[in-house]
Amino acid sequence: MTESYYAGVYWPGRPEPVETYARRAEAMFQRLASTDPSLATWYEQGRSREAALNSRFTPDARSLSQLFTKKKYQIGEGEISFAAWNGRADDSSVVNFSCGSPVAGTVDLCVWAPAAQGIHSVAEVSQVLVSMILAWEPDWGVFTSDEHRDTLSESGDVGAFIGWVTYFSRHRGPVPSLPGSVRTEPVEDKGTLVILTPERFTLANPEHVALAEEVRERLDRAGLLNPIGTAP
Repeated sequence: MTESYYAGVYWPGRPEPVETYARRAEAMFQRLASTDPSLATWYEQGRSREAALNSRFTPDARSLSQLFTKKKYQIGEGEISFAAWNGRADDSSVVNFSCGSPVAGTVDLCVWAPAAQGIHSVAEVSQVLVSMILAWEPDWGVFTSDEHRDTLSESGDVGAFIGWVTYFSRHRGPVPSLPGSVRTEPVEDKGTLVILTPERFTLANPEHVALAEEVRERLDRAGLLNPIGTAP
């Protein structure tokens, strides 16, 4: 089975000025560009590859502010939804984010979907996730496979499961003691990354699956696995 992977960061709906979203997005794109050359050039998504390749944009705050005011990116009052493609046929990546919902209980998000062959190491994966964390200041984030998430059923709610790399913001609580093979890394003063394995996490490896379950149980007992938007 070929697994498809994604990185996602999530936080309770947080309405902010469009200019703030633009500054956050600029910070993310700048950091992504420093992690991999394939993440340095971006295009608006289009109805076809050709249309998208004619919609290259400069990912700075000024340009992004102008883009975000387009009607097609406006969901509702103050809420935006935007997607960008890196234009690579052989190493395709898409970043999308939806933020600013004023509705109670709504989750804002930013998700990166890379080409499978573009995932090389846990260090690169962690760098991408940190780029998103520092820009958007989420409550929780994860890098894992779609297939792994889908096996978790109800516990696959955002904030409530463990991936290959998982982020917990500081205010969700301290990370407890974990198995010796599991690494934890601080993300500045924002929170902590939990890294399950140095090699790519996959459902095909039963040891990976068992480790994920053991870590999930410990984090759940510590009260860290509440779905986003619920009280701890």
